[in-house]
Amino acid sequence: MATMMRISLNLLLLPLCALLCHCGSSAGSRWEYKYAPGKTAVIIGGRAVPPANAPADVLRAITAGNRICTKPYRRGGGHAHFEDSAYDCSGTTSYVLHAAGKLDAPTTSSAFRSYGSSGKGKWITVYARKGHVFMEVAGLRLDTGYSDSDSDGPRWTSRSRPTKGYTMRHPSGL
Repeated sequence: MATMMRISLNLLLLPLCALLCHCGSSAGSRWEYKYAPGKTAVIIGGRAVPPANAPADVLRAITAGNRICTKPYRRGGGHAHFEDSAYDCSGTTSYVLHAAGKLDAPTTSSAFRSYGSSGKGKWITVYARKGHVFMEVAGLRLDTGYSDSDSDGPRWTSRSRPTKGYTMRHPSGL
């Protein structure tokens, strides 16, 4: 009888464990742009324009993203040095976080899965999985791809994208 009770209890706990494993830092099924006055950046002429009340670290991140948002894509671009002539996904994310004072050395997309703090940030969120990373800064996505007509390198976009399999991380305080 006690064995049956234990088995029944374990069967009841399995769905709860599965639910809890999906909570926390895992991204939902899609990244979506949601304009919020005073909180969300907008794109004008391909460049991000920050909201007036953005913290200094966020302004530096957006300025950095604007500096490289016309650069071409190159696998490994931005890995050896922050300054480069082309960037890949992790080079882009590394460059922007470094400019914001939140990263000391370039890193890989897989390493971003354990970067900073878990979950969505207030101003900056890094979405990382093995093989790709992109980021949201003040509500805009900075990415090197995903069905954008001009996705040949780092670009700001408000277009949605799937996030299944990504982990959300953020710099402390942002």
